[in-house]
Amino acid sequence: MNKAAPLNYNFFTPNVWLLIFFMGTGAIFAFFRFFYGFGSVTNLNAAYPFGIWIAFDVACGVALAAGGFTTAAIVEIFGRDKYHALVRPAILTAFIGYFLVGLAVFFDLGKYYNIWHALVYWNGTSVLFEVAWCVMLYLTVLGIENIPVVVEQFKGRVNLPGQLASFNRPSEWLLGQADNILNRTMAFFVIAGVVLSFGHQSSLGTMMLIAPYKLHDLWYTPLSPLLFLTSAVSVGLPMVIFEASLATVLFKREPETELLADIAKYIPMFLGTYLLLRIGDLAYRGVLAQAFDGSVQGNSFLVEFALFAVPYFMLKRRKIRRNALKLFLCALSVILGVVLNRFNVFLIGMDMGPEFNYFPSVGEFAVTFAFLAFGVFIYRMAVNYLPILEEQ
Repeated sequence: MNKAAPLNYNFFTPNVWLLIFFMGTGAIFAFFRFFYGFGSVTNLNAAYPFGIWIAFDVACGVALAAGGFTTAAIVEIFGRDKYHALVRPAILTAFIGYFLVGLAVFFDLGKYYNIWHALVYWNGTSVLFEVAWCVMLYLTVLGIENIPVVVEQFKGRVNLPGQLASFNRPSEWLLGQADNILNRTMAFFVIAGVVLSFGHQSSLGTMMLIAPYKLHDLWYTPLSPLLFLTSAVSVGLPMVIFEASLATVLFKREPETELLADIAKYIPMFLGTYLLLRIGDLAYRGVLAQAFDGSVQGNSFLVEFALFAVPYFMLKRRKIRRNALKLFLCALSVILGVVLNRFNVFLIGMDMGPEFNYFPSVGEFAVTFAFLAFGVFIYRMAVNYLPILEEQ
């Protein structure tokens, strides 16, 4: 097993400056959102309080961050140590994902300055209360799971200059204590992360059960919590493959095709479970025929289903898994399937009445692109200066 090490590349490349441009553009619209209200930036209205800031930035963000708990469970709980090289990037990506989810919620709340209320004003009958607490706790757990990376990089190397030198010894002491404590307790945090993830992944599906007369029959189902959970588990490993494949190209690293092909063998098992539940639910409720009625919702469902079904059959073949490009495309297909599913549930499948409509504004797109750019920026900084990726 190789040791992880910082990349130490030149950081401010043209790609990074492009990220900064998107972040700066989003910051301009954020200013108007916070000081002039939703109406100055978004196309949200009383009938459509959920826009892409919820459908994509929150619902998709939570699902696409599932690579953290699925990879941690496979390696740390089920003992598949040969995939250990994938754990740190997955945990880092999950942390960034949940951090951006919290940021998106802050943007989407009308009274954003009351975001702390869930900590004090408890409502045990609210699904959103459970989601808020699980996301906060899991983000904390992910932060703790990333501490060993910081300890490994700086322990024994703290050398603050000038008047800050007096903090050298206390800093070393803190790093040593963190190392000792986390070595004994990390298993607890890994298990806690998996349990918390199961809670809020399913609860996002539970939340949509409040709209029986607005959500299309293809997505309104009592099995929604289970479908949200199984689809999130299904996209966990594809996200790991997607991130590792891009890192290989962007950082000019040796491809990890053998390792990724080996862990990809679990994806059909997760996808098969989800697809079986999905088709079984539609058939049991007698609404499967609506997928072929030619409506926008029916066609969107067929595309969503195909994005899951095609990689399910392809990844059952070892030859496909060992082809880097085809493996990447299969992973991308699953990711797009989950993204479309969340859009279908939160936007496309919603019917608020003929007098209402919604399409995201330029400001909403700009803020969403800024979130994505900020996430990539944090990831780029982390792998450049911390031991996240293994040496080659």
